[in-house]
Amino acid sequence: MTEVGPLAGYTVGVTAARRADELSALLERKGATVLHGPAIRIVPLPDDAELLAATRRLVEQPVDVVVATTGIGFRGWVEAAEGWGLGARLLTRLGAARVLARGPKARGAVRAAGLVDAWSPESESNAELLDHLLRSGVAGLRIAVQLHGEPLPDFAAALREAGAEVVEVPVYRWTGPADPAPLERLLEAVLAGQVDALAFTSAPAAASVLRTARAMGRFDELVALLKRDVLVVGVGAITAGPLVAAGIPVTQPVRARMGALARELAVALPARATRLRIAGREIELRGQAVVVDGELRPVAPAPMAVLRVLAAARGRVVSRRDLLAALPGGGEEHAVETAIGRLRTALGEPRMVTTVVKRGYRLAMEPSEVAV
Repeated sequence: MTEVGPLAGYTVGVTAARRADELSALLERKGATVLHGPAIRIVPLPDDAELLAATRRLVEQPVDVVVATTGIGFRGWVEAAEGWGLGARLLTRLGAARVLARGPKARGAVRAAGLVDAWSPESESNAELLDHLLRSGVAGLRIAVQLHGEPLPDFAAALREAGAEVVEVPVYRWTGPADPAPLERLLEAVLAGQVDALAFTSAPAAASVLRTARAMGRFDELVALLKRDVLVVGVGAITAGPLVAAGIPVTQPVRARMGALARELAVALPARATRLRIAGREIELRGQAVVVDGELRPVAPAPMAVLRVLAAARGRVVSRRDLLAALPGGGEEHAVETAIGRLRTALGEPRMVTTVVKRGYRLAMEPSEVAV
């Protein structure tokens, strides 16, 4: 029998723009079905007039401190400067400055450019970077701060209040997606109960999802689902910020890395599964499927909705009326009979679901396991 992947039977929504294919591939290798709805768009570096203006400001006058916040951003900045004919002059200015890197990726990009980094925070956080700068004294210094997709107003303001001149370098900027339709389709799938987890790799994407839900008139409904039914995973604390502010619990990996995010999903999502012993079989309810004695068996939405209600009853009888209420789109009582028939077929063992004449249906659980 083929081993069932940890995410087989689950559907995961991916909101990333950059590296979405990489994250999707990691999840699919673990068995997940992936729905992609990019929540943001990145403004191309060579076309960004703001970055060109900031680069010119830096090459015209010496700079004392350079703060590199992301590897891809720092590399893109150097490449864009080279395209504008300013690469050599920029590296000369940066090479004469004290360079601080927020984390290992930023540090790697600094070194790849032939520069030497002076310090990097263990936490990889902007807060620790800022604290280090303020404690070391910044009055009278000219500091270049490479942004990471969105402004850092508190960071820059704190440096200016301490007496520094700050040049903000917007190496890339986030905007809403060029085509909002894929994101709207993803959110509709979440609202329809067809998505088991949402993965976020940036704070702007998280904020964009919430803005889009507001624009669709579904904000409260979405937040309620993300609080209760859908596992929300963010790559780190900064990414989780807009979601946490909306009261949404966010699971985070120990390390803020793409691979760690996929591994966290592969642990946290199966941990939420319902496991039962029915008619002598070991059953695990996953998002859009069940695992019966180690075999993955897909289940359509209507019979899965019925199964979840029966599983919650833990062997007690559930009336046709209550099962009808759980069906997507409702219907008449014969719809329940149809769903039960399809459920028995999907499970591969009709005896798992018992008909109780004139009362309803129940799962064939052992008497010791039946809820009272």
